[in-house]
Amino acid sequence: MRIMCATVLTMESILMGFALLIAKDQATSLQMWLGGLLAILFLLTAGVLKRKGGYLLGSILQFLIVGYGFVISLMFYMGGLFAILWVVAIFLGRRGEAIKAALIASADKNGPKKP
Repeated sequence: MRIMCATVLTMESILMGFALLIAKDQATSLQMWLGGLLAILFLLTAGVLKRKGGYLLGSILQFLIVGYGFVISLMFYMGGLFAILWVVAIFLGRRGEAIKAALIASADKNGPKKP
C-alpha cells in the first residue's frame, strides 16, 4: 500500500511542478509560493507514509491540490483524477496486504515446505 501511495504523491509533486510552469504568467507570487510548497509537501509526505499520520496528511493534500484549481482551472480535473488514484491506491493496497496476510497464515498453518 505504501509503495502505491508514495508513487501517487510523487507524481502529484511532478504535476504541481508542471502546474507552476503554467501558472507563472497569471498567478501572483503568493500563489506560486503556495504551489511550490505543495509540491515539496507531496514529496515529504511520500517519505512519511511509514506512519499512520502520513496517510492522513496525504489525504488532506488531495483536497489542497484540487483547491489549486482556483489558480489554474485545469487542476480541478487533474487534482480530482489524482485524488481518485489516491483512494484506489489505498483500497488496492489494503486488499493486497490482506491477501498477503492470508497467504502467510496458510503457509504457517501447513508448516514449512520441504524440497
